[in-house]
Amino acid sequence: MYYPEEIVEEVRQRNDIVDVISGYVGLQKRGSNYVCCCPFHGEKTPSFYVSRSKQIYKCFGCGEGGNVTSFVMKYENCTFKEALKMLADRVGIALPEAQYSEEAKRRESRRQKILGVNKEAAKFYYYQLRSERGARAREYLDKRELSEETRKSFGLGFAPVKGEELLAYLRQKGFKDEQIRDAGLAKTDERRGTVTQFWNRVIFPIQDINHRVIGFGGRIMGSDDKGPKYLNSPETEIFDKSRNLYGMNYARTSRTGNIILCEGYMDVISMHQAGFTQAVASLGTAFTPGQAGLIKKYTKDVLLAYDSDGAGVKAALRAIGILKDAGMSGKVINMSPYKDPDEFIKNLGREAFQERIEHAENSFMFEIRMLERDFDMNDPEEKTSFYNRIAGKLCEFGEDVERENYIEAVADKYHIGFENLRKLVVNTAARTGGYAAAPIMRERPKSGINAKNKNTPEENAKKAQRLLLTWLTDYPQLYAGIKSYITPEDFTDELYKKVAQRMFEDIEKDRLSPAAIIDMFAEEKEQSEAASLLTASIPELESVQEKEKAFHDILVSVKRGSYDYWLERSGVDITALSRAIEGKKALEELNKTHISFN
Repeated sequence: MYYPEEIVEEVRQRNDIVDVISGYVGLQKRGSNYVCCCPFHGEKTPSFYVSRSKQIYKCFGCGEGGNVTSFVMKYENCTFKEALKMLADRVGIALPEAQYSEEAKRRESRRQKILGVNKEAAKFYYYQLRSERGARAREYLDKRELSEETRKSFGLGFAPVKGEELLAYLRQKGFKDEQIRDAGLAKTDERRGTVTQFWNRVIFPIQDINHRVIGFGGRIMGSDDKGPKYLNSPETEIFDKSRNLYGMNYARTSRTGNIILCEGYMDVISMHQAGFTQAVASLGTAFTPGQAGLIKKYTKDVLLAYDSDGAGVKAALRAIGILKDAGMSGKVINMSPYKDPDEFIKNLGREAFQERIEHAENSFMFEIRMLERDFDMNDPEEKTSFYNRIAGKLCEFGEDVERENYIEAVADKYHIGFENLRKLVVNTAARTGGYAAAPIMRERPKSGINAKNKNTPEENAKKAQRLLLTWLTDYPQLYAGIKSYITPEDFTDELYKKVAQRMFEDIEKDRLSPAAIIDMFAEEKEQSEAASLLTASIPELESVQEKEKAFHDILVSVKRGSYDYWLERSGVDITALSRAIEGKKALEELNKTHISFN
């Protein structure tokens, strides 16, 4: 599938990448870039950089990178066509009818087949629950007090003891075993062939925000049943656990102004049945930055309804940090004296839970209250240690007004003199390096290529090539002075060569667009690698002379690497010999040449 390049470029240009990404995660300005904790992998120190000038992003932790379109594709787990449509709608651009390449047709067909497998599997499980063999599963759901209306709404089902029945049903519908495995519903066993993932379990279909079934969760019905309590589909081409939430397809239209984050499927279902249709839950994993970004699309107010046991408290504290990093406020619902929302509502009812929502605890005050558990407040020494820990946490607030407000709230709650606590916070900040200290950046070598490392010569050559492409991205005017020395053939990796060729052509035509270069590649991995070529860590140099020397060193390094590459192949390839000879001559001239930044 493809659209005319001018349409793609118009949509991309009208959607500033900083504005779009900040709608998903909280960005902070750092120099000329914007940073945050990566939404695609868990981290505590921000390594996800967004460049407004280049209109690309790059995570230096996990390696993900791309432009605004590839970000939406990965974050929303959608196709290029779907991402472009979202971005076009965002800025009011009407897209023409899309055309399809053969590869795009195959990729889209594969995704649609997986969705088709899941849809039919959901139907199969749904009817099995209502059949004679689903009696035990219905008894289990009856004990959980779930109405038939609720069961229908969430499409609850039952996987029979004989898993091969699902295989027979799907094969009858025309699906191949490979497609069933691609959907995560089966796997290959050396002895038995294709076997299903779920059997003798209550089934919870997992839907995306557009109500499409993308995966399944299965729960055993009693303590005598074998296997893990919950079993979820593995991740597939359409199912990414870290960026989807159970119940979000309903919660996003609840109009309550907030989202309630729970731990499990049953909590979500029982809360929806009680009228709290804004409830969602993670999918068998801990809460992730990607899920926080999904919530942020609909609200910034999140209420945590995690279990009241130790594991639940630990999970809530972790979620609070992730929400804070995403620029959202979190409050904690007090579930006492019950373990979870399901138990609470069954015993005390909807009105009591609504009251707990209205009196939900500020997340920072919750953190302090949980911290208090670790200290004996009757012991003066431990009490002092507790106050010192509070002071350390108050130093995490970077804004003076916000910090002062929390000092006042904590002082009032724990009967500490305001000025005494304030003084303790100031002293703690002085001792530990200030308020909300930014991570320390390591000093980099002048050119960026001579750092001590254990890389192979090939890896060092590729590093120099990445640095050169990034320099030219930042200073395209330099190309005029080097084009007689450097060509795309000097880039020894095929992807590097394609990027260099496109970049040089675009610079010549005065239309360089890093974001457009990334769109040359269809595969996510290639897009990330292309982004890394345009976002290498170039040195922060003040004087023009230092910049000129650093750039010259990189240019010579690339040319020398190219010469060595072609010389090594010159014994069996006449073209390689010719390029090696030309490279040696250019290298000699380059060593005597001054490249000016003026």
